[in-house]
Amino acid sequence: MAVSVLLNRDGGALAADPTLGDRVGEALKSAGLDVDVELLSGGDCAVRCRAIAERKDPLLIVGGGDGTISAAASALAGTDTLLGILPLGTLNHFARDLGIPTDLDKAAKLIASGNDRRVDIGEMNKRVFINNSAIGLYPLMVIDRDVQRKRLGRSKRLAMIVASLRTLVRFNHHRLTLTVNKERTGRVDTPLLFVGNNEYRIDIAAPGQRERLDGGELCVFVMRKKTRRSMIAASIRAFFGRSRPDDMVRLEQVEQLSVSAPRSELAVSLDGEVLRAEPPLVYKVRKKALHVIAP
Repeated sequence: MAVSVLLNRDGGALAADPTLGDRVGEALKSAGLDVDVELLSGGDCAVRCRAIAERKDPLLIVGGGDGTISAAASALAGTDTLLGILPLGTLNHFARDLGIPTDLDKAAKLIASGNDRRVDIGEMNKRVFINNSAIGLYPLMVIDRDVQRKRLGRSKRLAMIVASLRTLVRFNHHRLTLTVNKERTGRVDTPLLFVGNNEYRIDIAAPGQRERLDGGELCVFVMRKKTRRSMIAASIRAFFGRSRPDDMVRLEQVEQLSVSAPRSELAVSLDGEVLRAEPPLVYKVRKKALHVIAP
């Protein structure tokens, strides 16, 4: 039976290059795979992933950005279906951290001959994320950015710059109660809570990268409460991977994190997508829940 290949036609490289779907099929066939390529909208791609997971196919190949790969991971987590990844998005954080090449032909050859690796995924109230989640500054910036792109037709980059400046000027701190591993509890006033699937580097050499995805822990950073000027400076340092020890508090050895707040809902980002969720938010790491093909 041919291997299903699902490509998100709405984002990343596929939206910019209508011929890419054909080239994907050719690259996979050249690597020795018998494939059936489908170009789908983002929503339909998620539905098809779930259907294939229920069918218990041994392998599913998915092409797109981190959002598309996250949807596939949500469907395949806890199953024996292998996920083959074609990094066709803008940033491709998950694929890069796994060591998957962004070159199409090399990625296709890896799928044909790579290793079955079991990696962790994160969950927030049972919603899966493969990279990270945030509360505070970042999701509000994304909301503003998306409104600008829809109403004003601005580019993603320009809209994000404007959104970042406006959010930093207007934002008030969130008051949150954090419970770590159902034991340690503390209250914080913070402009940003960051929860990552495994440890993120924040040093200059490799900001935002992860050396492993099977460490079995969440990476939790809490930005310290600051004046508005200090908050802007800390945010700029974080963006360029130059955070100082006094910018953030790192919570150690976190496998589960509960976040409560004195409000009816919180804006939360999951792998760059924003939703509104009712607290408490319960974050967990599902250890080695996803089978992926990687070097």
